[in-house]
Amino acid sequence: MNVVILVGALLVLLFSAGWFISGASVLAEKMGIPPLLIGMIIIGFGTSSPELLVSVQAAMDNNAALAIGNAVGSNITNITLILGLTAVLAPIAVQSNIVRRELPFLLVATTVLFALGWDGLLSRVDAVILLSLFAVILGWAMVLARQTPDDALADDVTKELNEVTMSSKKAAVLVAVGLVLLTLSSRWLVSSAVQLATALGVSELMIGLTIVALGTSSPELAASVIAARKGEHDLALGNVLGSNLFNTLGAIGAAGLTRPLPVTETLVFRDMPVLLLVTLLLFPAAVGWRGPGSINRWEGALLLTGFAGYTGYLIFSNLS
Repeated sequence: MNVVILVGALLVLLFSAGWFISGASVLAEKMGIPPLLIGMIIIGFGTSSPELLVSVQAAMDNNAALAIGNAVGSNITNITLILGLTAVLAPIAVQSNIVRRELPFLLVATTVLFALGWDGLLSRVDAVILLSLFAVILGWAMVLARQTPDDALADDVTKELNEVTMSSKKAAVLVAVGLVLLTLSSRWLVSSAVQLATALGVSELMIGLTIVALGTSSPELAASVIAARKGEHDLALGNVLGSNLFNTLGAIGAAGLTRPLPVTETLVFRDMPVLLLVTLLLFPAAVGWRGPGSINRWEGALLLTGFAGYTGYLIFSNLS
């Protein structure tokens, strides 16, 4: 029954996140918000709404390992599985200067999370630091959206919005319904994941890093693969970078503000360094030292291999 509830919650999470993002994007466009800002905030951060709600719900239920593991595991999944699979299906050419500028911010955010968790506790003060950094990045995004309205990412978003015909009323309904279902499904997901971990005799961290992280990353997977297949490469990569920024600073920050979160040695010495490493691996591919950045099929295959190796290690180390 827990497996059925878990799978059902993940499916509801996927569809409700899609409705929420679609409705919010249309409403933002009708309100005159620049396409670049829609791409960076509404779409990039909107795909992380499942991680936010699941991590906050887990923190409220005093399941700290699940709260942090979900966000960290989702970030690793976003880079290795989602970008890897996307690049294998359609190599990602990076034209957007904004997307390239997001990478250093993501590296700084990941490093700050690593440093704050080093003492074994994410306190409320630490959470305020994460959320403050998130606010700074939001402000930076708003300034850039006004200074560089013709960025390649804005072109991708405009192309995507032009394909959608939706009234404001329908968009508002999708936002409302999506938010309600996201909230309910996150509760079902956390409850079933904790009970499943107990029944299987594995840690909540293991469940958070694998099953829950993969499920909450499904909106990013759908958005990036579809964008890349349409030739909207900057939107595909920008979606993942924006999502990871939100997970690191927004989701974990909000969860830590709800309740101080103990950080296990396993997270500090295994999972966070893996996240830092795969984030660093994006630089030579996405930034492009000798020309426009790109993630080709071979690099995508390497990322997929990293996902398989990391996930395999988690599974076998818990079974042994």
